[in-house]
Amino acid sequence: MSITFVMCSLLIAGGLAWFAEGVKANSARYVALLLVLIISVYFVFALIMTNSSADYNQLHLLVRVAWINRFNIEYALAIDYLSIVLVSLTLFLSLICILVSWHEIKEKVGFYYFNLLASIAGIIGVFTAVDMFLFFFFWEVMLLPMTALIAIWGHENKHFAAIKFFIFTQVSSLLMLVAIIAMAAVHFKQTGQLSFFYQDWLALDLPLSLAQYLMLGFFIAFAVKLPSVPVHSWLPDAHTQAPTAGSVLLAGVLLKTGAYGLIRFVLQLFPEASLNFAPFAATLGVVSILYGAKMAFAQQDLKRLVAYSSISHMGFVMLALFSFNAIAYQGAILTLVAHGLSSAALFSLAGMIYSRIHSRNLMNMGGFWQNAPRMGGFALVFAAAAFGLPGLANFVAEFLSLVGAYQVYPLLTIFAALGLIGSAIYGMVLFQNSFQGRFQASLPAPEKSLFKDLSTRELLVCSALVSLLVVIGFYPNLVLTFFQTADIALVNHNLAGAVQ
Repeated sequence: MSITFVMCSLLIAGGLAWFAEGVKANSARYVALLLVLIISVYFVFALIMTNSSADYNQLHLLVRVAWINRFNIEYALAIDYLSIVLVSLTLFLSLICILVSWHEIKEKVGFYYFNLLASIAGIIGVFTAVDMFLFFFFWEVMLLPMTALIAIWGHENKHFAAIKFFIFTQVSSLLMLVAIIAMAAVHFKQTGQLSFFYQDWLALDLPLSLAQYLMLGFFIAFAVKLPSVPVHSWLPDAHTQAPTAGSVLLAGVLLKTGAYGLIRFVLQLFPEASLNFAPFAATLGVVSILYGAKMAFAQQDLKRLVAYSSISHMGFVMLALFSFNAIAYQGAILTLVAHGLSSAALFSLAGMIYSRIHSRNLMNMGGFWQNAPRMGGFALVFAAAAFGLPGLANFVAEFLSLVGAYQVYPLLTIFAALGLIGSAIYGMVLFQNSFQGRFQASLPAPEKSLFKDLSTRELLVCSALVSLLVVIGFYPNLVLTFFQTADIALVNHNLAGAVQ
């Protein structure tokens, strides 16, 4: 399987969409959709063809060639089941991003799709890079186009949100870069050879006094991206001001790069330091759960409400990962997928409502069910998914996270469970204020008929998201089967590292 081909194809697809828009108006979206669909089919087909011959329980090296010889930096990519799941989620949501942008983007359309696909290519690079300098390179590649998406095609305070997003991510990224360089220097000191290769670093013997500081460099960068309280404040502004596809990409995939970094690098490179830091990290997770739920309930802006709900849900991931429990680890993985789908669904819904009434304020909404029953039905399912209704993917994910975490942090887990009550409250507030009650939207004219039900394109988006939420909710082993051995290996690796 060639991940390089997938990333290059996405960049070429973005370039072709940009070029096509200059040749014929409104052609960029068709070019982007068709090419991303072809790339996604290729990825699935390549995965099926190589699945029988590769063991993805461990990192399977795809390519390792010299890149910057002077510093022994390599172009090295590898995948395992974690990477496969997250890359698959990324490609699926990239199709959703293109569909929700169909009529929303009217200026610099070709350049928009180029930035969108460039960011997606960078995200896939983050999920597959195993040379740490290359990982940092892709980390920056995914951030710059996303900043452009917010700054150019965002809403009224887009420049403020874009600058805030950029500053938060860049400062934390620089901390990670310092830690990466320090790790390479430690490898040189112990082996006499400079290396940025991840699997070389796994063999290093790091004293705890040093490991705890290096771990913090990585942890802060990934906690900002997750995000976790208290480094979360960029997220509500970025989500609120971003175009719909930007919000979908941010919540559905970009936040998952933070969780991926915690799993791949923090927990595995610094097992003993991570175990010592675990009570503090788990506490941050619980604070994020409760704070995010409380703030979501207090919002009148629909997108801001969903943004704070993402902070709450990512708190479950933090708590589960730092419980060092196999069941909790499975819950964390499933939460990444479930939240990616449910948050993408809610932001897509917010974009559909905004396109009709040109407002995100819940006070300007109400009674939409009268004219848009199909949209109302999907909204009810999406809200139910957000607060973990049994039968949908989020329920299984949060249940496993709490069951596993309770075995390690019973008191913290009890407080975390209160977040489920909070999510039910803000989920019903969202649905009640927008689709029930009296029709009071601030429309250009008073006729209720101006609020239309779902179009065929919007129905396709909603149906695809609901289908996956239901299928994974009833058959979570479609995802969890791949992690029956990997989760145990992760826990054992960290416990063994701590004993040593």
